[in-house]
Amino acid sequence: MKGRIFSVVGGMFLLTVCSKGDRSAVQAAPPAPQPAAAASSDVPADGGTITGKIKFTGTAPRNPAIDMSEEAACKAKYKTSPTEENVVAGPANALANVFVYVSAGLPANAKYQAPSTPVTLDQNGCRYHPHVLGIMVGQPFEIINSDPVLHNIKAIAKKNRPFNVSQPSAGMKTTRTFSTAEVMVNLECNVHGWMKAFLGVRSDPFYAVSGEDGSFSIKGLPPGTYTIEAWHEKFGTQTATVTIAGTESKPANFTFAAH
Repeated sequence: MKGRIFSVVGGMFLLTVCSKGDRSAVQAAPPAPQPAAAASSDVPADGGTITGKIKFTGTAPRNPAIDMSEEAACKAKYKTSPTEENVVAGPANALANVFVYVSAGLPANAKYQAPSTPVTLDQNGCRYHPHVLGIMVGQPFEIINSDPVLHNIKAIAKKNRPFNVSQPSAGMKTTRTFSTAEVMVNLECNVHGWMKAFLGVRSDPFYAVSGEDGSFSIKGLPPGTYTIEAWHEKFGTQTATVTIAGTESKPANFTFAAH
């Protein structure tokens, strides 16, 4: 559901981490930042919880500047020159916009009801808000144009049906849904090449997006052993194996390397 960050896990806790990599850039200044994540409807209240922090080591390069000189209506929404959001870094190298989810370990026959509340992607200031988000299979995905300019959003999906939607004026809304789990679906604008967002589609509610302080939380998992994956658009992925045997809240932290 829009505006929430979701999360996993709890009891006896075993954590092992492995990683793959990829790199790039630092933080931007959106005109109206929104909460980073979306998630669940059907999370059990009595499950275990994982809360964690995500950070990076090394020095992240600067995010590329965005030239909005030909889009005065968008440029006017910024007090300083806007940049891309490849790497959004907070204090102490905290890393935002990391999609964290349960990639394995849930019962094969488990079914989860998708929320009826839509997950919203807002095109505002010629950037996408949020930059990284999650949604459940079958949950409404609402795309809004808050700019008085043409946007043409394209979903580059491999497991789901791609789409290409034109919104020529402010106030327009379009709703789509996804039929299959997929991490990640790339979202781009055919008109403004710098506009990019990333959508994690899941068949369960056990996912989260790290906030500006690098924190995330996934709750409601029953006892079991799970693979947790953390995905970042430039730094690649890391995985952790977590064993839960109760309802405790346990920490799980990820560190990505920037070079």
